[in-house]
Amino acid sequence: MSSISQTAHRAAIDGITPYSPGKPIEEVARELGLDPNSIIKLASNENPLGPSPLAVEAMREHLRDTRLYPETDGYPLRVALAERYGVDKEQVTIGRGSDEIMHFLSIAYLEAGDEVIMGDPPFSMYEISTKLMGATPVKVPLKDYAHDLPAMAGAVTERTKIIYLANPHNPTGAMNTGTEVDAFLAKAPERVLVVLDEAYCEYVTRVDYPDSLEYVKAGRNVILLRTFSKIYALAGLRIGYGICRRPEVLMSINQVREPFNTANLAQWAAIASLKDPDQVKRSRKVNEEGKAFLYAAFERMGLPYVPTQSNFILVDTKQECRGVFGRLLREGVIVRTGDIFGYPTMIRVTVGRAAENARFIQALEKALAAAG
Repeated sequence: MSSISQTAHRAAIDGITPYSPGKPIEEVARELGLDPNSIIKLASNENPLGPSPLAVEAMREHLRDTRLYPETDGYPLRVALAERYGVDKEQVTIGRGSDEIMHFLSIAYLEAGDEVIMGDPPFSMYEISTKLMGATPVKVPLKDYAHDLPAMAGAVTERTKIIYLANPHNPTGAMNTGTEVDAFLAKAPERVLVVLDEAYCEYVTRVDYPDSLEYVKAGRNVILLRTFSKIYALAGLRIGYGICRRPEVLMSINQVREPFNTANLAQWAAIASLKDPDQVKRSRKVNEEGKAFLYAAFERMGLPYVPTQSNFILVDTKQECRGVFGRLLREGVIVRTGDIFGYPTMIRVTVGRAAENARFIQALEKALAAAG
């Protein structure tokens, strides 16, 4: 007799590799017998400063509201976002992180045989959500660690339904300019939905970064995705949003949306975060100072790195990254290995506070020396 595991699941999921997150502090403490308070996590691109005090206070004020279901369409947050960005509230949708909206798009648009274009390496959820529906990921190699947009435009076929453009790119931190994105969108067919994933946009300091809201307001074939997980430091609450002017896209999302998909506290914390004029400013300042320190350290150590417009840096250790990762763990420092992205000698480190960055460099020097 066949077991339920042999008969029940869909064949499409056989090719899916589950998402690989950064190791939690608690897990490392259990595995290595370390004091959790002695461990620093620089693996998941979390904001080391934490959320806005206004967000924390809003959550305290609304704790009793957790007995109630939230407004299922996130009306108050959609209104706040519409006011922030100068769009109609009907053009805003919210999700449990921006990756849930990617999931909704896959369910709404993809069927077996459809194609989805993405960079290589991609943010893993692009590939997972594509394969979930039996569609085919078309991965286009990066150029100088950013999207090769002419090559991606050339990869479009009659079966292409969605194109993912992460800018800045995850996992590399590199970005494409406004001129490059303009040229790309001019070539993208109107029938293809272009997903502009800007999870790290608030960290960008370059002046040639595209103003993607203008694409939305012009009614282009795009949906802009952003999140409160990164610079707003609400990763544990899982709250993100999309902005799109095309009503048929938003209707499709709403048709497949789970009821009450985002929590009350997440919505109120997000609204309060938008009211704090200093949250983005102070987080960006710490990030820029941390980047400068880490760049200088890598250069002193002779380690190539990818200049970033995000809050993480991909650095080449010139050694097998798993070994470096393991030695860093024993020092109580958690990073990400680059092999899961196709970079076997690289690690990815989140920019932390000054003391965390200094401790990471000290641990990295020790880890590299131990292999020599």
